Amino acid sequence: MPLRSSAAARVAVLMLALLGAVPARAAVFIDDAERRVRLPETVTRVMAANQAAAVLVFVLAPDKLIGWARPLTEAQRRLLPARYAQLPTIGRLSGRYPTATTATVARLHPDLVIYCGPPSPAAAALADRIERDTGVPAIVADSAIGRSFAVLRRLGAALGVAARGDTLGLYAEHVLDTIRGTMLIEPPAQRPLVYYGRGFDGLETGPAGAAVMADIDQVGAINVAASLGPGESVRVTPADIRFWNPDFIIAQRRSFYDALLHERRWQGLAAVRNKRVFLAPDAPFGWLDDPLGINRLIGLYWLSSLFYKSMAQPDLPTLTAEFYQTFYNVKLTDRQLDALLTAAEPPPPPSAPPPAAPVAPLTLPPAAGIPGIPGIGALPALPGAPSPPGQMQNPGGTPTVR
Repeated sequence: MPLRSSAAARVAVLMLALLGAVPARAAVFIDDAERRVRLPETVTRVMAANQAAAVLVFVLAPDKLIGWARPLTEAQRRLLPARYAQLPTIGRLSGRYPTATTATVARLHPDLVIYCGPPSPAAAALADRIERDTGVPAIVADSAIGRSFAVLRRLGAALGVAARGDTLGLYAEHVLDTIRGTMLIEPPAQRPLVYYGRGFDGLETGPAGAAVMADIDQVGAINVAASLGPGESVRVTPADIRFWNPDFIIAQRRSFYDALLHERRWQGLAAVRNKRVFLAPDAPFGWLDDPLGINRLIGLYWLSSLFYKSMAQPDLPTLTAEFYQTFYNVKLTDRQLDALLTAAEPPPPPSAPPPAAPVAPLTLPPAAGIPGIPGIGALPALPGAPSPPGQMQNPGGTPTVR
């Protein structure tokens, strides 16, 4: 009997060892398009389907990001940590003109592909196609700014960095709660009319509900182009902007910002006269869009500080430095912080020119032949010159008294 018990015990130990050697069943993740995604046991290489997803992975698990969806600018490279600034450009799988394909996914061998954007049927179809063609799981993450806290927490868990996801999610939730509290205090009648000019000429903007207007909507400002939808982007004319006459104008590009300050056609706008023209910061990623990702959280604080100066506002330089350290692991120098915030401020009004020195009256010496000198009289009027009151000019130039 003891021998049998010993043998049974050895068999039990062997079975437990064998069971322990079997890989754990992959977790099932329900993404924001309500798709069931079977995740690998370990995720070490993540491919971003678009730049918003690249930023999302970068802030959560930068060492797992295998590349950027589009090239970084020199300004972005200078501000990001060197090891991440040097990541390759692998192209984007989404958008009107994709620069990567499922063949790119197969060649790069990621453990997971993430798309960040509206959880639309098109986004779900893209993720399904990636999985079908490559066997690599793909997740759709909602890019809505109001969902950022939940997305950070859930994606953090999926990437194996749950604590990091919880920290960033708590930060995002605090930002959104702070802005909502401002909206409860501020009377609706005090909310400003705002135009957001995108592109080099500033004549592209977003109608109501457009993702590019999400920050402006979140802070309770009134989008002057709201009625021009539907869609994500609309073209307007200078006459449209003059008709709306917004209280504030936000420029995405410096070319439009400079035009507002210097071109005559914009000088009658209330925003220009009142020095309420601002250039949206964009390094390393846009504060209002470009990409339409988690990077827009700091833009909520910035817009609130612009629109509601009558209310107590948090210290924007401190909040900016904190956001860059927490999300990007970038410790801004004083010079970098000044450059970010100075770019967002309108120029000071020009100082009044100094008063001109008094000029002494000019005294001419008397000269012969000058009209009015006694003894000479006035010279005949030149042909075509206006006649003195009460006289008509005849073709010969001699005054004729009526």
